[in-house]
Amino acid sequence: MPHDHPDHDAPDGLSPSGHPYRADQDTDLTYWQTLEIAVRELMIDKGVVTPAEVTAQVEAMDARSPADGAAVVARAWTDAAFRARLLSDGSAACAEMGFDVGPMKLIAVENTPEVHNVIVRTLCSCYPRNLLGLPPDWYKSRAYRSRTVREPRAVLAEFGLVLPSSTTVRVHDSTADMRYIVLPMRPDGTDGMTAQDLAKLVTRDAMIGVGVARAPA
Repeated sequence: MPHDHPDHDAPDGLSPSGHPYRADQDTDLTYWQTLEIAVRELMIDKGVVTPAEVTAQVEAMDARSPADGAAVVARAWTDAAFRARLLSDGSAACAEMGFDVGPMKLIAVENTPEVHNVIVRTLCSCYPRNLLGLPPDWYKSRAYRSRTVREPRAVLAEFGLVLPSSTTVRVHDSTADMRYIVLPMRPDGTDGMTAQDLAKLVTRDAMIGVGVARAPA
């Protein structure tokens, strides 16, 4: 894809260690998926929307990219006042940069040497799509959704992220009207880099919390 964005996130189907976090294990449609299909077909049948309008909305969502979130993170790294606004009101701060996250409340949580944050949605796969694009398959899998709240360190290790025992791991469970984004720590050795170059270091996984931002080799 033509985005200036790192390509080293965990593959959608597997974690880097090969753990089978695959959404296609969930073969049955959920209640909400079934309801969405029924409502969509009813609205088309009643003439409320057309198939073309539905397709256009899907394509607009597909065009969104983690690069948008990375730009927000990079600005927070280089602009202390913006960082404070982001942590205070994530939705409003993103709107400043032209990123409309919609009616949901966006909460930014900051990683520090003492606390590492990771995001999950235990009941479904709610995700800040307006800012990060489509969620990876593993994020939607039952294995990730259930195990992350029970044994977060083990899950993070399967993504190749082993944290010091002194670091507290804090798990945040999104809701239907509230989403989270992780503000990862800025890598050492990046002083003097522009916000545009810093954004290239911010991966999707780092903004979910199963990875970290790393300085270029």
